[in-house]
Amino acid sequence: MIRFGFILAAMVLLLGAAPAHAQSAEPVGVWLTEKGDARVKVSKCGSGICGVIVWLKDPIDPATGHPQVDDKNPNPALRTRPVIGISLFVAMRPSAPGKWWGQIYNADDGGTYVSHVSFAGGDALHVEGCVGMICGGETWTRVGR
Repeated sequence: MIRFGFILAAMVLLLGAAPAHAQSAEPVGVWLTEKGDARVKVSKCGSGICGVIVWLKDPIDPATGHPQVDDKNPNPALRTRPVIGISLFVAMRPSAPGKWWGQIYNADDGGTYVSHVSFAGGDALHVEGCVGMICGGETWTRVGR
């Protein structure tokens, strides 16, 4: 009887730990960019992930005294929208365990690029943007828990 109780307790512990492990495989949370100039909230959206700017180190444009706007956007109608709230990536699709691909918007230059996001768990998220065969990336750091 004691052996059965031990096995039952072990199964409960293992089953109870499974959802926590599954959640850790997702990069859901708030991330600080490598330069430390922005924070991006990553959320599940459908089977993929989305990322929205939620904080800027310098939220006020010193030239205007107003909140930073998306002034490099190629669409003139979007150049006055605040940078805080911009979706950097929408519905990036899973490409492998801990990896997603899609497009990412770069508010620094107004460009949209093919992108890959990799997450192996923990507090580091690798974000990469590509133009043709040339790619560049950075590692974002998790903010809080």
